[in-house]
Amino acid sequence: MTTLKGIDPRGMQHCETTALGVLLRHEGIDLSEPMLFGLGQGLSFIYWDSRSMGFPFLGGRVKPFELSRNLADVLGLDLRVRETASPRKAWAHVVEDIEAGRPVGLQLDSFHLEYFTAKVHFGGHVVALYGYDDEVARLVDTEQQGGAVTTSLGSLAEARAARGPMTARHRSFTLTAAPDLPTPERNPEQTVVPAITACAHAFLTPPIANLGHRGIDKAGKAVRTWLRRSADPGRDLPQAALLMERGGTGGALFRNLYRDFLAECAGFVDSDHLRTGHRLYAEAATLWTEVAALITSAGESGEDRFLVAAGGALHELARIEREAMESLSRLESLSRPGER
Repeated sequence: MTTLKGIDPRGMQHCETTALGVLLRHEGIDLSEPMLFGLGQGLSFIYWDSRSMGFPFLGGRVKPFELSRNLADVLGLDLRVRETASPRKAWAHVVEDIEAGRPVGLQLDSFHLEYFTAKVHFGGHVVALYGYDDEVARLVDTEQQGGAVTTSLGSLAEARAARGPMTARHRSFTLTAAPDLPTPERNPEQTVVPAITACAHAFLTPPIANLGHRGIDKAGKAVRTWLRRSADPGRDLPQAALLMERGGTGGALFRNLYRDFLAECAGFVDSDHLRTGHRLYAEAATLWTEVAALITSAGESGEDRFLVAAGGALHELARIEREAMESLSRLESLSRPGER
C-alpha cells in the first residue's frame, strides 16, 4: 500500500479545478476554485451538433486540459505531462510519481469509474490520484462524486485506455512550484490581468460561429428546434438542462465560477472595467439558470413556447457576455499609468 501523507482531498464543483487544487495544495499553494478557473482562462462556450450526434452538445468551458496548461503558464508552474499508448507504461508513470512523493493528475473517461453516479461517456474527466494498493486506487474527484473516493485498478485502467471524443492517451501530469511564484494578490499585473484579457479576446474573436458569444447566439436559434431534433424530448431536454446546471456544459456553473473569480480579483485590482464584467456575469449566471428551467419545461410538456423563450434568453445572454468581455478586455489599460 502506498498513500501520500498530507493530502487535502477537498472536492470542488468542477473536475479539473478539483485535481489542480489537490496538486497545488501539496505544493503549499491554496487558491480558491474560482481563482483556479479564472487564472486558467477556463470560461468559453461551444455549440456543437452533427448528424452523427444523438443530441447537440453545449460546452461552457475551454477544451479539457487547456485550463491546466493556461494555469501553469500564468503562474510559472512546471507542468510535466506524460502520454503513452501502453497501459503498462502509463501505470509505471503513476507509480514513479507517487513513489517520488507527488500526487498525479489523470485524464480519463468517467464512465468506467465505479463510484461515478452518471453513467455517460466523458473522455475529458480529470481526477487526482494520491495512493493505491494491490486492488484500488485512491482518487480525489468533485464534491458531487464524493471527494476522496476509490475505484478498482481494473476500472481505472479501462477509464484511462478509453478512446473517443476528448480522450487522451493515458495522460498523467504533475505540477511543481518555484519558491518565488507570483501570486494573484501580490502580482496581479503578471497573473490576473493577462488571464482575464486573454480569456476575453478568445471569447470575442472566435474562429468559427459555434464558439464564444457567437456560439451562444447560434444556440439561441437552434434551441427552438430541439423538440423536433430529439427522438426522445422527454429524456434529452431535461438531461441537457441538468448537465447545464450541474455539469457546466454551457450553463450557470462556469458562469458562477467566473463571476466569483472576478469578485475575488476586485479585492486587489481597482478597475471599473473589472466591476462591470463582474456585474454582467452575475446577471448572466442567473439567466443561464432560467434557460435550463425553460428547456426542462419544454421536454416535460412538449410545448414549443418554452424553447422560444429559451432562445430569446440565449440571444440576451450572447449580448450580456459580449459586453462583459468587451469591458474585461480593456483591463490591459492597467499597465498604462493613469488609466483605470
